Amino acid sequence: MSGSGDSTAQLLSGTQVASELRNGLISDVAKLCEELPGFKPGLAIVQVGGREDSNVYIRMKIKAAKEIGIEADHVKLPRTITEAELLTKLKNLNEDPNIHGIIVQMPLDADNPIDSNLITNSVSPDKDVDGLNTVNQGRLAVGDLESGFLPCTPNGCMKLIKESGVPIAGSQAVVLGRSKIVGTPCAELLKWHHATVTVCHSKTKNLDKESETADILVVAIGRPQMVKASWIKPGAVVIDCGINAIPDATKKSGQRLVGDVDFEEAKKVASFITPVPGGVGPMTVAMLMKNTVLSAQRAAARHKRVSWNIRVLPLSLQTPVPSDIAVARSQEPKDVSQLAEEIGVFSNEIHQYGCKKAKIDLSVLKRLEKRKSASHLVRITPTPLGEGKSTTTLGVVQALCAHKNKNAFACIRQPSQGPTFGIKGGAAGGGYSQVIPMEEFNLHLTGDIHAVTAANNLLAAYLDARIFHEKTQSDKSLYDRLVPTEKGKRRFSKIQSKRLKKLGIEKTDPNSLTPEEQTAFARLDIDVDTVTWQRVVDTNDRFLRKITIGQSPTEKGHVRVTGFVMSVASEIMAILALCKDMEDLKERLSKIVVAQDKQGRPVTADDLGATGAMAIMLKDAIQPTLMQSLEGTPVLVHAGPFANIAHGCSSIVADDIALKLVGPDGYVVTEAGFGSDIGMEKFFNIKCRYSGAKPNAVVLVASVRALKMHGGGPTVVPGIPLKPEYVHENLELLEKGLPNLIKHITNGRKFGVPVVVAINTFATDTQAEWNLLKKASLQAGAFRAVICNHWANGGAGATELADAVIEACNQPLKFRFLYDLDLPLVDKMRKIAQEMYGAADIDITPEVQKRVEAYTKLGFGDLPVCMAKTSLSLSGDPTVKGAPTGFILPITNLMISVGAGFVVPIVGEIQMLPGLGTRPNIYDMDIDADTGEIDGLF
Repeated sequence: MSGSGDSTAQLLSGTQVASELRNGLISDVAKLCEELPGFKPGLAIVQVGGREDSNVYIRMKIKAAKEIGIEADHVKLPRTITEAELLTKLKNLNEDPNIHGIIVQMPLDADNPIDSNLITNSVSPDKDVDGLNTVNQGRLAVGDLESGFLPCTPNGCMKLIKESGVPIAGSQAVVLGRSKIVGTPCAELLKWHHATVTVCHSKTKNLDKESETADILVVAIGRPQMVKASWIKPGAVVIDCGINAIPDATKKSGQRLVGDVDFEEAKKVASFITPVPGGVGPMTVAMLMKNTVLSAQRAAARHKRVSWNIRVLPLSLQTPVPSDIAVARSQEPKDVSQLAEEIGVFSNEIHQYGCKKAKIDLSVLKRLEKRKSASHLVRITPTPLGEGKSTTTLGVVQALCAHKNKNAFACIRQPSQGPTFGIKGGAAGGGYSQVIPMEEFNLHLTGDIHAVTAANNLLAAYLDARIFHEKTQSDKSLYDRLVPTEKGKRRFSKIQSKRLKKLGIEKTDPNSLTPEEQTAFARLDIDVDTVTWQRVVDTNDRFLRKITIGQSPTEKGHVRVTGFVMSVASEIMAILALCKDMEDLKERLSKIVVAQDKQGRPVTADDLGATGAMAIMLKDAIQPTLMQSLEGTPVLVHAGPFANIAHGCSSIVADDIALKLVGPDGYVVTEAGFGSDIGMEKFFNIKCRYSGAKPNAVVLVASVRALKMHGGGPTVVPGIPLKPEYVHENLELLEKGLPNLIKHITNGRKFGVPVVVAINTFATDTQAEWNLLKKASLQAGAFRAVICNHWANGGAGATELADAVIEACNQPLKFRFLYDLDLPLVDKMRKIAQEMYGAADIDITPEVQKRVEAYTKLGFGDLPVCMAKTSLSLSGDPTVKGAPTGFILPITNLMISVGAGFVVPIVGEIQMLPGLGTRPNIYDMDIDADTGEIDGLF
């Protein structure tokens, strides 16, 4: 080293080095913003109180951030803030994805006692750009200099030492001071750069002698000019971290700043030395900015990283396969927060319901709006009992994700409690291809169906209440109660103002309306005979199908006949499944038509003033629920529209979130209930119109025993053991049922997408039967036909199916709709009946024809058609199996779901509220009072 005798030490200018760092950071930020439009590094500077010295430091940091391109937010908090309030504020900042760095300006200028160590440790280690969180200090202590953040002043000191060019490795380093902010972390950094380090403090004996041994001397003791030339080894590098004000009559302020080292003396001995000011100080701010940019770069990398790091849950396969509930209970699910992290969902984007399921906030769509979406699949089934469709969905996703290392999501509907307690016992899939925890999936989940029930019945309750109040009050009394005077003021609510606008009344003062305008505003004048809105219940209850309401004396004789339908048949459930966000949800709710007035005009939920209240009830229900498969792959559960009446698909919101999360090379397998004639046709013609999605492939689920039934086999009754024809080889019966499968394949191909047939195997099937089914599928134009055993082997039993799906999704996209929306309603019905069902024509009753004309006149003729038809046959007769042709399809009724966005032709008799059988599943259901374990799900 040089610098002995009369030579003068070279200055290590922190100002200069910081300027060079700043220029590099400006370039880094510009690159980030170019790669991710709309992205900007964010720094939150939290200040409690208003100390002027703190204000000076904060202004300096904000100025530096602005020059670099960092969005600095000065979070000013009052002196009166409590510790709990400050912790809450920090929690919100920790969860804000736009904030990449958080610093809490010390000291805290607070009236209330606040633990500064607790506050420091409450800043997320991932945003702790000061490097003061215990986690980051611990990383430094064990030599992890990469994964966290290094404290700013010590890191700045290291940068200056490196600028000197003096080797650190092998040097003798002495650090004067052991504060956790400077001295101790500086010693750790020197140690991990292979210097031999001595830490001195106030109790160290012969401090000057210890200091004199240093090749590198770092001083941080807070004592002005304490270190003299005699303490410094000739040629040493001296880093002065101190900044102290001492009297100086020559200065206008009466004082000047000096360090802990006597600079004038030391510069004659040292080889390199930092000045004060202009040495370590500027480096501290520069390193703070560097850490903030580093945090932003890490966040950007997470944002751009599409490949998941799924921790697969291994299966312990058993033969024979135990019951579904036994299999489900044999697997311990991952914590849902871990699963969310694996698939790229941020902590502020999930709302946990316990540790096994969580709602995903729709804000994730905003964050990922620039990311390209994935391949989109729809899966269907021709089986009468739905056997195999959920199981195959889970099986192929487990295969894609856990065995093929592809990003893959399953999007399925929430099951209704009606079938769960009635005949089905659960809808989570089966065998080793299930959603877990099974009990939580099948029972309530996160309460979405209850929210739909409450919103539906609120609208029904106020509809009847409004009819009652209009019949029992004068025009003036009705108006005065609708727009009351409160605290001397009278005003229209937001939704009432919408009604005024609809009526063409451009007034805002309730007192300014004429009597005629008051009457038009207050009276909906509902024709009771046209009321279509019914109450709903999530229980199979046959005695609510047709009821009389208003029989209490308090209702003054205003009775009417109505009824209940199942909750999943509510138009609100269909709206929940078809909306894209909260604004779209509110718009669709507002359009619900509940009746007509006496002039034949539609009466809507908005007219009743119920839109906002219903939306509030659905504010959590609009968020899909994150769960997992038996192998730990992600599943989104959302909505549950009744497939016979509504479109029978899981939600657009869930699909959109899944498509963004899996990225452009991933796969989303989404649900379409029942067969191609119902679920697939509605998925394509209704859901895809509103979502804008263009599916890449169809997975058609088929089973030997289902096709035997379509070939003329004995009637299949839930709960009754299968007849011998279904459990023994019968190629002749199977061959007779093949036309049904061929029709489903043909239906899929009409939409321009490749059809992959998944042959869902059962233990009673034979190889010859599988071979026959596979051959027929390929001859009918299926892209691939694959024999699957995912029920018994999980994802491993569907790897060949996964390969077929991947290959199908790589084909050129040729998706098309079956019909154009400008086609007349009757022609749309006819098109579906002929193309999807095989009918020769449709038969429309005079009453249906009148409704067609009325709906068309009201402007609803350009809506898609949602056929309400039995799932047990391609025709409208559930007893007709196979693939009938040439029949006439009867359209017996017509309903309108304006909010959902479709017209519903009723084919034959459709039961909208099932009843309980003689021996429903409730007989087998129980809960252990000690363990909480549930029996009866299977």
